[in-house]
Amino acid sequence: MSTTVLVRTGKQMAQRIEAEVPGVTAVPLPFAGPPPAGLQGEVLLTYPGAQVGQIQPLLDSGLKWVHFLGVGIDGFPCEILTEQTLTCSRGANAVPIAEFVMASLLAFCKGFPDVWQQDAGTTWFAPRVPLTSLQGAVVGLLGLGSIARHVAERLFPFAAQVKAVRRTSTPSPDPRIELLPSLEELLVQADHLVVAAPATPATYHLLDAGAFAKMKTGSHLVNISRGSILDQDALRDALDNGPLAGASLDVSDPEPLPANHWLYTHPKVRFTPHISWNSPYTLDAMLDAFLANLKRYQKGEPLEGLVDIAAGY
Repeated sequence: MSTTVLVRTGKQMAQRIEAEVPGVTAVPLPFAGPPPAGLQGEVLLTYPGAQVGQIQPLLDSGLKWVHFLGVGIDGFPCEILTEQTLTCSRGANAVPIAEFVMASLLAFCKGFPDVWQQDAGTTWFAPRVPLTSLQGAVVGLLGLGSIARHVAERLFPFAAQVKAVRRTSTPSPDPRIELLPSLEELLVQADHLVVAAPATPATYHLLDAGAFAKMKTGSHLVNISRGSILDQDALRDALDNGPLAGASLDVSDPEPLPANHWLYTHPKVRFTPHISWNSPYTLDAMLDAFLANLKRYQKGEPLEGLVDIAAGY
């Protein structure tokens, strides 16, 4: 019996699904607006961003499984799901994001772009900003999922000290990553804090004025997760009057930011428009995760990348 997959991620992906998984009919859906009336399918492949009106008719028609071509489920109306299984392409974008984090850390340590020479009047051998090193630096990881673990793997050759906190009591996946018992202990030790936790009600504004006040003088914040984890007003005060020497942000709250927002022009902020996941391989890796799950689904095997709706990731 054929499995019908409803695809909100483009006609080309629908064609690849049919080509690579026998016994599947892939039906492209409009990305915007409600689906065609009377459409039925067992599986939905979608980006996280979706409106209730786009998803509810599909649930009512007997949808059994929803897969996100991404990781974070914020922005998806999970409250309307009933008994459907929810999965995501967890880990598929970990490598490019980890590389982006490393670029951000090294740029901060080496003063890029401020040290780039602009004219012949530059004073030689005397950088305009003090340069630092990852060697011996404490890099704190807020969260220890696939992205954070890939960051850690890239930090070890630089002789950085890698410390982390995570929500669960699961042991460290690598003895070189020191798990700390509390966020406060991580904040007071970290020279660089990398935010790699999911956006959930529990992490909303987790980094607030009180948290920033505990950070080391001269420390650096990197956020490649979600902007809602930071209290942006508190972040601004920590940059202007508190301990933070810089913030490298690939995310914000909201997205996109309105015109003339202070994050665009603050001298201590390096801000990019949520692009850390991007690479020539990311979309293929995300789809590969779904295709592997689709083959498991056909065989009645357990799916990978399961999302805990209650936990938010």
